[in-house]
Amino acid sequence: MQKTTIGQSKLSSSRLGYGCWRLAPAGDVKTNLEIARTAILAAVDAGFTLFDHADIYCHTRAESAFGEVLREHPKLRKKLLVATKCGIRFADEPPGAPHRYDFSAEHIIRSCEQSLRRLHVEEIDLYQLHRPDWLMDATEVAIAFTSLHKSGKVREFGVSNFSPSQVGMIQRELQQKLEQPLAANQVEISLANLTAFTDGTLDQCQALSLTPLAWSPLAGGLLGDGGKDLLPSQRGYRVEGMVAALDVMAAERNVTRTALALAWLLKHPTKIIPLVGSVNPDRIRAAAKADEIELSREDWYRLLAAARGEPLP
Repeated sequence: MQKTTIGQSKLSSSRLGYGCWRLAPAGDVKTNLEIARTAILAAVDAGFTLFDHADIYCHTRAESAFGEVLREHPKLRKKLLVATKCGIRFADEPPGAPHRYDFSAEHIIRSCEQSLRRLHVEEIDLYQLHRPDWLMDATEVAIAFTSLHKSGKVREFGVSNFSPSQVGMIQRELQQKLEQPLAANQVEISLANLTAFTDGTLDQCQALSLTPLAWSPLAGGLLGDGGKDLLPSQRGYRVEGMVAALDVMAAERNVTRTALALAWLLKHPTKIIPLVGSVNPDRIRAAAKADEIELSREDWYRLLAAARGEPLP
């Protein structure tokens, strides 16, 4: 798979990343390890080098299963970029507490140290804030990031689900205190969700040399082989027209609908990295084929029109 640089950093990533949020769905450790091992090795064989986590994925089991696979295959660590996120706290942790977001310096640093232990790594390549904390103090975040970077626990930093104004606020603080810009903003981007194209997110990514990491690039599977575990926000997606347009173009090119939908994202000049989340080896390999597809501007706009459901103005 071809490589791309994440932001202005020295991190070199495969053009598609592997999203680990479904990596350990079972209740027992043995089953999760088998699922994770199969998926991770299939992704590595297909050319994926970026593996994206969050401390909450599968209630920490995803990081733990990934860490066990790294212990089994220690030579993999030098080949891979390990990314993870923090900031979401579940209800009743501790007992009586509400579901909330927490970007306090104490929580960011503690979460990072816990992720390092679960992942069995000494350093996280890309550490991201998961969802904006309404009580976020950019200065406090910068203090936590500076501490993690200087202690050798994190190489680069990013955010996830941040608006352009929130990115700008964090960016200013980081450059003043850490002299290191953000590397990425992870947001939902797909033919079924064009918000990042219209709300200034991708414009800002291009202006600041931030890399967009696209979560749910197949709209929870609706643009691929079918969505089975949709988020509430995705249940209202109407993809019939998009799927029909993808099928016609895929047949003309002798490629899969999945690969074509991902290739549509790869065409954008911000160098979007779609995060593929299937644990099925065949689907992982099929997704990797997107790297081999080069869309013309005309075909890209044909798919955009199908996604919009109406012609451009």
